[in-house]
Amino acid sequence: MIILVGGEKKELEEGTTVEKLIEIEQVETPQYVTVSVNEEFIDAQDFGSRILSDGDEVEFLYFMGGGSR
Repeated sequence: MIILVGGEKKELEEGTTVEKLIEIEQVETPQYVTVSVNEEFIDAQDFGSRILSDGDEVEFLYFMGGGSR
């Protein structure tokens, strides 16, 4: 199947989960990543059970804190 990850086409095996995609893509600090599939946020506890489908659009998002002095 073909999906988009951050706007790039990726070919994956049928049945790939969000959790497996995080491993494949070697996402840094996966415990802090937020994932959206087709503009829908996926709860971290569902990463292992959320199966991706052909044509899905996946984004990895990191929320960063900071401020001024």
